[in-house]
Amino acid sequence: MPLSRMRKDSLDAMSQQEHDFRDRIRTSFGRQGAMALIGAELTRIQHGTVEIELSNRPELMQQHGFLHAGIIAAALDSACTYAAYTMIDPDVSILTIEFKVNLMSPGKGDRFLFRGEITKPGSNIIVADGRAYVIGDGPAKLIASMTGTKMALRGREDIQE
Repeated sequence: MPLSRMRKDSLDAMSQQEHDFRDRIRTSFGRQGAMALIGAELTRIQHGTVEIELSNRPELMQQHGFLHAGIIAAALDSACTYAAYTMIDPDVSILTIEFKVNLMSPGKGDRFLFRGEITKPGSNIIVADGRAYVIGDGPAKLIASMTGTKMALRGREDIQE
């Protein structure tokens, strides 16, 4: 087979894998009750990176009018976990086994962005970093960061996507 044909076949296979993880993540996210409850939207999926956005709503704020730390942690965890899903085979599931959140600035704004990115891919353990931002007309403002550890699960019929 000519080298150019091998490259095209390889690119086609990579494109199909990318399409598959995007569909898988969209479907899984659509079944996530917690993200639906807070009104989160999946806005970007690419190899190693996932973004989730959220509009400000009074019921998501804590008593001082800032986005609640629990909401920040949940959205960052989901973004990091779905970023891990871009790195694994279709028959593997992911569970969070640890994370740490640093709250750097009050979450005050009309819209929030949560980005999860893979720091260290692996076959069993994947490390991801997340960043939360207030977004609006001006530059995005960093409000929190997360480092999370994810575990790959194989052969667990009791765990569904």
